Amino acid sequence: MTPPHPPPKMNPMDLHARIDALLLAAEQIGLVVQKAPISGEGGGLCVVKGARRLFVDTLADAQTRYERTLEALAGVKEVEQLYLPPEVRDDLERVEAQLRDGRTQ
Repeated sequence: MTPPHPPPKMNPMDLHARIDALLLAAEQIGLVVQKAPISGEGGGLCVVKGARRLFVDTLADAQTRYERTLEALAGVKEVEQLYLPPEVRDDLERVEAQLRDGRTQ
């Protein structure tokens, strides 16, 4: 089994723009996006009182928030129908492949 490739290093502006694109996509498909200080692990997707919520951990660094948001949205079929910047789509497909193969970072 080949070890997963680490995500490419990006400058902080690029990374924040990618996070913003993912959060916008989440809102467009009806997810409730909630930013909160959690544990520094990055957040994730869950269902609270019947509503899907994407938690974004404000204690986590930007790279961790981005990777956890990618992982959360990787299994959400509605995201496939949305436009995402090519770099974000590539990252999402990378994470989907890792999850399919049973590995994460």
